Amino acid sequence: MNLTTEKNGEELIVHLSGELNTVTAPELKELLDENLSGVKNLKLDFAECDYVSSAGIRVLLATYKQLKEEDGTMKLTNVGEFFNKVLKDTCLDAVFEVE
Repeated sequence: MNLTTEKNGEELIVHLSGELNTVTAPELKELLDENLSGVKNLKLDFAECDYVSSAGIRVLLATYKQLKEEDGTMKLTNVGEFFNKVLKDTCLDAVFEVE
């Protein structure tokens, strides 16, 4: 997995490339832990992400909860067909804002 970030004031954009799975989810968690300080708006761009496992979803849920507690927002952008179906099937599309 390749992760790149863009930070503009209180907004952080994370571009994910590859697979977000059991092996790579800790990488995303570490990157978010290091960069979320002062962030009110988080966008996770899945345009280049081929697969998201339950381990990846756990990281997303924990991050969402953290931001919500701090009155922040989190958006998932460029979500592929497979991941979008997973979100709908698990009703997580009602939790996450998906663009």
